Parts: sequence; C-alpha cells; structure tokens
Amino acid sequence: MSPDVLIIGAGAAGLMCAIEAGKRGRRVMIVDHSTKIAEKIRISGGGRCNFTNIHCAPDRFLSNDPQFCVTALRRYTQHDFIKMVERHKIPYHEKTLGQLFCDHSARDIIDMLLDECADYGVEIKIGTTIDGITQAHDGRFIAMTSHGEINAASLVIASGGLSIPKIGATSFGYDIAQQFGLNLIDTRPGLVPLTFAPDMLAYTGELSGLAVDPVAVQSQDGKIFDEALLFTHRGISGPAILQISSYWKTGEEISVNLVPDLDVFAWLKQQRDRQSRSQPHNVLAELLPKRLAQRIVDDVGVFYKMAELGNKTLEDFTRRITSWRVKPAGSEGYRTAEVTLGGVDTAELSPETFAAHKIPNLYFIGEVVDVTGHLGGYNFQWAWSSGWCAGQHV
Repeated sequence: MSPDVLIIGAGAAGLMCAIEAGKRGRRVMIVDHSTKIAEKIRISGGGRCNFTNIHCAPDRFLSNDPQFCVTALRRYTQHDFIKMVERHKIPYHEKTLGQLFCDHSARDIIDMLLDECADYGVEIKIGTTIDGITQAHDGRFIAMTSHGEINAASLVIASGGLSIPKIGATSFGYDIAQQFGLNLIDTRPGLVPLTFAPDMLAYTGELSGLAVDPVAVQSQDGKIFDEALLFTHRGISGPAILQISSYWKTGEEISVNLVPDLDVFAWLKQQRDRQSRSQPHNVLAELLPKRLAQRIVDDVGVFYKMAELGNKTLEDFTRRITSWRVKPAGSEGYRTAEVTLGGVDTAELSPETFAAHKIPNLYFIGEVVDVTGHLGGYNFQWAWSSGWCAGQHV
C-alpha cells in the first residue's frame, strides 16, 4: 500500500483534508482505529451536528498563539462550508448565537463527506490500528498497521485529542509529535462541566436539575459568557459553564450573575413598595427558580416580609444574586469534555499548510493542534479550515 498521502484519523479534519487532496489528483488513504467513521460528528449537537457558526472569527479561539488560526479561518470560512452543505441539499437551521444545525441528522454531514471522498477516490480503512511510524531515508513515511505496511510520501495526523475516550480518543497524535521532536502545549479538558468539593455539593445538591437562563459567568481573567447555567449532582454545567471552563484554571474562582439584564437592587426596592406584605422568597421567585430563590433567602438569613427589609439586606440579596463567587474543585475531565485544550505547539507548524517546520511532509490538523474554539460550532469550523488548508499542499 503506497498512497501519496496517508491521513490518520477519519474525523472532521481528516475527511476534509482527504477531499481536498483528492481533488488535486493525489492518491489518498485514511486510516482509523475505530470501527465507526466520524463518531464525534455523529454525537454532536444532540445528534444533529452543530457543524459551524455564522459568527466564526479568530477571537472565538484559544491558543498559545492567538494569531495562528487567522490564516486558515480566512482561507476557508464558515460560508465556504455552508456552500458545501447547500450543494449537497442538506437542510439546516440556525439555533442560537449563530449556531447552525442539521434539520434531520448529523449523519447528513458524515454522508456528505464520505460521498465527496468517494468522488475523489479516497480509500478509507477503519478498524485499523497502527503499531508504529518511521521515516525512510528517502523521506517517505512507513506506518506499520494491523493490515500491513503503508508507505506514503506525506503523513497527516488528524487523530484528535483526549476528549471523550469512550468513542476512541487517545494520545496517538501527541505521541507522534513527540516522536518527531515537536513541542507540545500542556493539554487539559475544555468545554467541560465543573465539579464542586463535598462541602459545596452539600450546599447546592438540592438545586440539581435547575437551569438558569441566561446568566453571566466571569473568569478571573475577565472573560464573560452570557448563556444558560445548569446545576448538576456533581457541580455546575450548561453552555455558560462549558464556555468558561476553557478559561478557568484549578484554584481560581468564577463569578456568576444570575440575573445579568436587570438592576437587581433597584428592582428589589420597587418590590419592597409594591409587594410589601410578600415573603422575600416569593418575590425572588419572579426572577429565579423557586428552589434557588429559597436557597438565597436562607443564605441571607431573612425571615421577614418585604416591608421590613432595610437597604443593607437588599444589598445582601443583590450581591448574592449578581456576584455569586464560587471556587470549583475541578472538572469532569476528558470523559465529558467536548474538546482538548493545548496540543501540538503552533510554533512548530506553518499557518498556511500545517506542515511541521522540522519534518518535511508531516502535517497536524484539527483538535490535535493547540487551537480550541468556543462552544457552538467553532471547533468543527477549525477542523474544516485546517483540513482544507493542509489538503491544498499534502
């Protein structure tokens, strides 16, 4: 087996790279250890695949070098991928904040990519493990696999990160990078629920299952996300928390404004006049779920009617509602993380081609690279953009 291009990883980035290389007349082979193709696409977006975001821009991505992603995102944009989706007549819709989803099933996106691969003669081998990769004196790459030796002129690593190991995530891509002397940025789970220590769980346990939408969650470095929060039996989750988790570091606090679009103190003063005989928890329940409203009242330790509350008590309520400071104990880890932060150092790669500077014809694309998007279709767009760019050169 001697293709021009060997791509390891039959996910979003690998399939896109294969399509583009195939268009150029390159003989392309994709190898994946999984027996299912593009599982991350299949399970994403509740099975409908949030395949891109109409607001995609470089400032929605994290990296040790924030400028690295600019070139790829400009060369192959969200609008380019949308044209591909429309060309295949896949119905889709915008949900919230520019997120685009398939109307029917994520399988539509997978089938589109596989059809394109078939059109350009891409060979895909699934259920194929790799025992080792070496480079011959002539520069070609030799992969020893469970189905024999593969000898290729170009090698593309599109094997993803460490997130969601139950669908096959491994450290393979990072191991190959280290084997060839490339630097790695420390990895950690991203877009992941945060967990509480036992004492904090005792405090929030009765709130499990409650959602508050929207909230404003702020990290210690000032990053803010206005989306929904969900209390869980382990801690907190929901879009706002998944977003902030990529910026949160162990030992840091986050601040939560449970009612970000209201001057809460002024509103409470109005309610003290308008609902003077009401209990505070009933008043707060107009803003928040009842159990959460009662929890806040219990925290402040007030058992009087609204008319009996002084401004200092209203300030205590306001502070508790608009600046709830909490220190998570950790995260749920790669088991539930949607992406992996860190990875192959972008300083090792060309931003135009994704080729390694040190090793000719070795490429790294997609999640294995130290570029991570926000929640909402950005990580798929990174896969499409990085895969497309590499596909023009492999």
